[in-house]
Amino acid sequence: MSTPALGLLHRETMRVEARHTVPAIAPDWPGFADMPPVLATAIMVGFMEQTCITALRPYLQAGQHTVGTRVDMSHVAATPVGMRITAEVELTSVQGRTLTFRVSCHDDAGLIGEGTHNRAIIDVERFLARVASKQGEAGA
Repeated sequence: MSTPALGLLHRETMRVEARHTVPAIAPDWPGFADMPPVLATAIMVGFMEQTCITALRPYLQAGQHTVGTRVDMSHVAATPVGMRITAEVELTSVQGRTLTFRVSCHDDAGLIGEGTHNRAIIDVERFLARVASKQGEAGA
């Protein structure tokens, strides 16, 4: 891996669709069914994670990926269907295989969420072997 430089910035934009709203996000959870049809927090967090993943891809070797290890984000404003959101991530720390980002997300009207996100660089083959071992130990 060539280590990304501190201060690495990356932005991505998407349009909020009905499938990104709270009622649509978890049909198995009936408590969400009658919630307002606005951008779900889980989607906002996932979008910020995706933006970090995309920012790091050019720096990873074949067989490497990153996984989220910590999420500390606020969701401070609702976003309706049809509005665009933009995630901006900035790499603020690299400690071994752990990468820390400052993250923020805005819609067309302003800030909707911000915080920090950590990702760890993994070797996919070793990671999946550990997962399989865990699955075997649990008898799943």
